[in-house]
Amino acid sequence: MNRMTKTALVVATLFSASSFAGYEVQLDESSKLTFGGYFKVDLRNVNGDQAYRDYWIGTSTYAPDTNQTSLQAKESRFNVKFTHGAVTGFLEYDFYGGGGNALVSNSYTPRMRHAYIAYKNWKVGQTWSTFMPLASIADALDFGGAHVGQVFIRQTQIRYTNGGLELALENPANATDANQSIPDAVARYTYKGDFGQVAVAVLARTFDNNGVAGNADGTQFAYSLSGKVFTFGKDDFRFTYNAGAAGRYISPGHNPGDKVNTDGSGDLLTTQAYTVAYRHFWSEDWRSSIYYGHADVEDFNGLNADSDRNHYAINLIKQLNKQLSVGVELGNYDADISATNSANSDYIQLSAKYVL
Repeated sequence: MNRMTKTALVVATLFSASSFAGYEVQLDESSKLTFGGYFKVDLRNVNGDQAYRDYWIGTSTYAPDTNQTSLQAKESRFNVKFTHGAVTGFLEYDFYGGGGNALVSNSYTPRMRHAYIAYKNWKVGQTWSTFMPLASIADALDFGGAHVGQVFIRQTQIRYTNGGLELALENPANATDANQSIPDAVARYTYKGDFGQVAVAVLARTFDNNGVAGNADGTQFAYSLSGKVFTFGKDDFRFTYNAGAAGRYISPGHNPGDKVNTDGSGDLLTTQAYTVAYRHFWSEDWRSSIYYGHADVEDFNGLNADSDRNHYAINLIKQLNKQLSVGVELGNYDADISATNSANSDYIQLSAKYVL
């Protein structure tokens, strides 16, 4: 099939497909394009002592008497996958990149989420960290659920997969720490069965302080235990437990600069974090999830002054048809802003989501 014919086929498929519908384009016997993503609109109110955020992560800004409502569609995303034989290329964007002048056009800058190449057992490019347990994330309206208790990070990597075993070398750099010359190493094993799945992962990060006191030094380790277990009917229970010298990997934004102990050892501050979530189906069309996440970074606010984050929520979601759902979520987020100051906020979110 020549290039002109391929182009005509793609264009014809685009215009013949129903509006915003997901679809697949067969280019030839061994090549195809697949388009996907979703449109999501959120109405969100945050009321409390923390600045408004579109979704909660491990960072927090003290802002007394906050009561702010926002209507936005930034979580909407679009992806395209090109498959040619054993080779796959995948690209996905959403709109959390910035911009959004509400006085004029409310335009938002696209943000690259994933961009990778997969070939047989290998994957190279930007995608979810191999250390991150995707299956245990709660079915939440708040984007990503209880980030505070999770490993949640995307970055460029080289990953090898063989059955349940995954081995990866991943980007070691962060915004404030340039003393890593060796890629971060991750080993992960996932066991799946009729019960669901469980996984264990280990992370190793190697630093060199280059003689600068207060910088991280030596090899630091962290681990993650996670799972998704089916219970009654279509219900499921999801959990994670993450611990160790993970720095920026656990509770995103909580310790982004890989802060270290003050004892001169060069060891990263120890983080413990966990999430639990239960999803219940009231009927074929109605479901709810209740979830909780917690993170604690030891000595983050000074000696014997840990930094805690907590996020809990409950939601109700109506599946109107295979593609369209609507829902409401009520929750609370609290954080230790400093050694003597904490903040607490309630939120309510209404969402509509149309999956391609």
